[in-house]
Amino acid sequence: MDYHDLFDLKKNKRIGIMGGTFDPIHYGHLVTAETARSEFALEKVIFVPSGNPPHKSEAMVTRKEQRYLMTVLATAANPYFEVSRVEIERPGQSYAIDTVREFKSKMDEDSELYFITGADAIFEIVTWKDVDGLFDRCTFIAATRPGFNLDALREKLLKRLPIEYLKKIIPLEVPAMAISSTDIRQRIRNNRTVKYLLPEEVENFIYKNKLYRVDH
Repeated sequence: MDYHDLFDLKKNKRIGIMGGTFDPIHYGHLVTAETARSEFALEKVIFVPSGNPPHKSEAMVTRKEQRYLMTVLATAANPYFEVSRVEIERPGQSYAIDTVREFKSKMDEDSELYFITGADAIFEIVTWKDVDGLFDRCTFIAATRPGFNLDALREKLLKRLPIEYLKKIIPLEVPAMAISSTDIRQRIRNNRTVKYLLPEEVENFIYKNKLYRVDH
């Protein structure tokens, strides 16, 4: 099966991908993706819900089909956003390098691939599978909040990564939004409101499917 049968990657020269468990997806994810799209002139941002993330057990993560559907609901109104099933349908654990290889194999040679992630995740990138292959195939957009200490980020990265890799990590300041999936799950468990933290369609899906121990 072609994981990308809904869109032709060869039509676009500048593509961003944003991976994550999206458990659940929220406005922080969407604002980051839209800011990256605008600032880097990306023709498409493709969200990639993880199938079986290596750093989390299955018991810790909502079923992948439900996370995929929430991501589809959250992104449907933006014509520049797409959602890929590449990790949902791939057997085994979900590694970024496998996804990046999959996308690059379907893109023209002169097309550019950008991997959108948080600045905090960049610190851990040396632990990712085939980090050399990742930097060979894509440029990283490291999302930061206003007031983030970029000099400190650079110093820490210099201790962990070769200088040539550092040139392929570009910081991107996004509007401050103190929203996290962890906090949203906890708020729902405690019967606290999550309105305006995530799209209404996603909120309704969560309650309808009784996710995160919801008794609605």
